[in-house]
Amino acid sequence: MNFSFLVAVAAAVLPVHSAWAQAGGIYTCVDAKGRKLTSDRPIPECNDRDQKVLNPSGTVRGQVGPSLTATERQALEAKERQRREEQARRDEDKRRERALLIRYPHQAEHDKERAEAINQIGVVKAAAVHRLTALTEQRKKLDQEMEFYKKDPSKAPPNLRRELDDVNQNIRVQERFIKEQDAEVQRVNTRFDEELVRLRDLWNLRTGGSAAAAASAPRR
Repeated sequence: MNFSFLVAVAAAVLPVHSAWAQAGGIYTCVDAKGRKLTSDRPIPECNDRDQKVLNPSGTVRGQVGPSLTATERQALEAKERQRREEQARRDEDKRRERALLIRYPHQAEHDKERAEAINQIGVVKAAAVHRLTALTEQRKKLDQEMEFYKKDPSKAPPNLRRELDDVNQNIRVQERFIKEQDAEVQRVNTRFDEELVRLRDLWNLRTGGSAAAAASAPRR
């Protein structure tokens, strides 16, 4: 083959090669059989390995990773979703911490709100206790009336038996409500205790940060 023929072939092929290389880059890889392959698009024979993307000048523009199977893609998407969820939780925790510091800049504010919450429950419970006391007195009077029919309660007037049933039911309701208020006090105290633990850390960090900033400030 003479030299003139090679020059002519190169002159014919080079413009075509340059056109697709400039358009999308040149993909190159070595497949499982050890063959070096080149194409103007991702090479199917190298889906299981990295493929280099070259500029028309031959420099490396980037790299395409192995194509994933459906299972691998799902696992990767699940991992990314978990990462986003964890980041969202961290962001939410930081938002809550900032809100806590704004709401309770000092422990006195936190103690004050705790006392107010407990006091409100106490007011509600006191009303229930007062109602229970009245119902208990009412039941005593009804029990005295029922003394006349203790040998045979079925002979008591229907309205008396109905009133006694209603009073007993209301007493049970009030007793259950009072227990619920006691449980609410415990729940509120637990919440404030947990907040206080976190707030003390945040207050210490804020104080420490302020002290560090003051110590690092240039002296005049």
